Amino acid sequence: MKLHTYFRSSAAYRVRIALNLKGLAYDSVPVHLLRDGGQQLLPAYRAVNPAALVPTLDDDGALIGQSLAIIEYLDEVHRQVPLLPSDALGRARVRMLALTVAADTHPLGNLRVLKYLTGEMGQGEPVKLAWQRHWLQTGMSALEALLASSSDTGRYCHGDTPTLADCCLVPQVFSAQRFGVDTAPYPTIMRIHAACSALPAFEQAHPAQQLDAE
Repeated sequence: MKLHTYFRSSAAYRVRIALNLKGLAYDSVPVHLLRDGGQQLLPAYRAVNPAALVPTLDDDGALIGQSLAIIEYLDEVHRQVPLLPSDALGRARVRMLALTVAADTHPLGNLRVLKYLTGEMGQGEPVKLAWQRHWLQTGMSALEALLASSSDTGRYCHGDTPTLADCCLVPQVFSAQRFGVDTAPYPTIMRIHAACSALPAFEQAHPAQQLDAE
């Protein structure tokens, strides 16, 4: 397997965690989102992923984009260390938590959104940073409430083993810390983050550990 990835991409970070949790070997293919005008925009990468986004998983020639689709594919094909619960209600809850990050929060701070904000919309860096922090805080507040209010929350987002939701939570915390968001209002998130960070699968997926890290 090959993973087209960028070290700081939250979406690629999620997939790296999932691959590591499952003990699956893969080759990293770095796609630098800032060099050469954005390598994801070059024809060579658009042939891999027409959406010009990372990550893309290449599994023996089968190309899959979108981090959650990749992780669910891996969960179906490689059943060791399942990342979704065995019961329907549990799976729905884990997907809800994951989508709170991946659908409701992360896209608003995506690089192409921020470039449009500072380019076509003519906003400066202070506005961009305020935008990022606002949506990170909004999303993390929702996630904290969902986690803190449920008896299904355990050592991790759902029970006492990592799931798809944890694959999403940890990169989101990385983004929040990177952009100076105060994480003190999110004690449940940070407790889970600490538990995840103690596992080699999460540690090895961290941006600083990647071949293309700067």
